[in-house]
Amino acid sequence: MKHAVNTVRPWQLLLFLAPAVLIYSLFSALPLVQTLGQGFFNADDSGKTVFVGLENFRTILLDPDWSAGFWNAMANNAKFFCIHMLLQNPIGLLLATLFSLKGLRGARTYRTLIFLPTLLSVVIIGFIWQLILSPLWGVGEKLMGFAGLADWFAPWMGQEETALATLSMISVWQYIGMPMMLIYAALLAVPEEIVEAAHVEGAGALRIFWQIKLPLIYPTLGLVTILTFVANFNAFDLIYSIKGALAGPNYSTDILGTLFYRTFFGYQAQVGNAYLGSAVATLMFLVILAGVGVYFVGVQRRLTRFAL
Repeated sequence: MKHAVNTVRPWQLLLFLAPAVLIYSLFSALPLVQTLGQGFFNADDSGKTVFVGLENFRTILLDPDWSAGFWNAMANNAKFFCIHMLLQNPIGLLLATLFSLKGLRGARTYRTLIFLPTLLSVVIIGFIWQLILSPLWGVGEKLMGFAGLADWFAPWMGQEETALATLSMISVWQYIGMPMMLIYAALLAVPEEIVEAAHVEGAGALRIFWQIKLPLIYPTLGLVTILTFVANFNAFDLIYSIKGALAGPNYSTDILGTLFYRTFFGYQAQVGNAYLGSAVATLMFLVILAGVGVYFVGVQRRLTRFAL
């Protein structure tokens, strides 16, 4: 029997890869490199571009006029991420576990309904929740009244103490379908023979989940965690669509994305500076890169032994 001969030539590989590589380079890699490089320049009094080294980064991190806003945005971004980690991913795990049970009636319908908000535009989501939670014409207070909780209603998005948490929970509601579906797929991939053997040994459903299924889906949980981290530190559209670029009240919902927008493009009385904006974008990139690096070096290696 003759072995098949590989007839693929290098020029053929290059021909098929070239369109994707060209598009990625033009619209992703090249703008990223230009943005990172622009952070090391600034304009002098005559408007000429000059190299300033790390001066833009010193301004953002150490200048009192800029550093307070940056560290406030960084802290808010960290809170935004923590709320997603404490609510979105555990609830996604719980829902995925529930839907993976055999014989659950209407599981497909429930999965579709929960995943549906993920497909909607963030602008639409923001507008809908503004209507629901508005203290003037919103239906939130009336809906809470049906449950006897009308006295608990408050203008949560208009208070500094609750605005960020409220927006975070709106984001959790919209995107909870993503971790749910990823974890659900991982649970379906758990070999049925292992589960059946555990049943034969007398293990209950709760023990099977904690000692068998959960360790086997650790790699997926790690992937969900890093995807949540990257998405949250790249967040912008939800805050902007509801609270605008000023991220009010009093910058209490300001995150790195909105800070970058105001710095780069300017907003109202603030004049935009493309060079300082590029420095903010570079710092955002470094924060995300550090988080991803910690995950791959400190977490991914330990999770590979749990892979199926």
